[in-house]
Amino acid sequence: MKKVGLILSEAFNMLFSKPVTEQYPFEKAHIEKSFRGKLVFFPEKCIGCKLCMKDCPANAICINKIGEKKFEAILSMDHCVYCAQCVDSCPKKALEISPNFELAAIDRKYLKVSIDEKKVLIDEKPVQNDKQEN
Repeated sequence: MKKVGLILSEAFNMLFSKPVTEQYPFEKAHIEKSFRGKLVFFPEKCIGCKLCMKDCPANAICINKIGEKKFEAILSMDHCVYCAQCVDSCPKKALEISPNFELAAIDRKYLKVSIDEKKVLIDEKPVQNDKQEN
């Protein structure tokens, strides 16, 4: 009988308390400063040393030379474990992590992206990304 009293008192208290769960996606999620989301690449800082490729435990990042001292980074988001090892190993800080975590896609081909935030690769052809982040 003692357990029933505890359960009833707990249930009664829960009726008048604020819910503990977040109402995501209806309310914007609170992201901590140390959260590791999608990578951001700054091609003007990249020197093409490819240390990020060598340090990536999931082999999810590829640096390609596209011109004289110009490089692009292609990320396979379906392989990336968002450990930020590539960010730590970059000597010129050409990679950063962002709080962007809404990265779901219906088709796997949309998970291979150029991480300069300007292009999304679809079947190896660059397509302009219409979504602008604030």
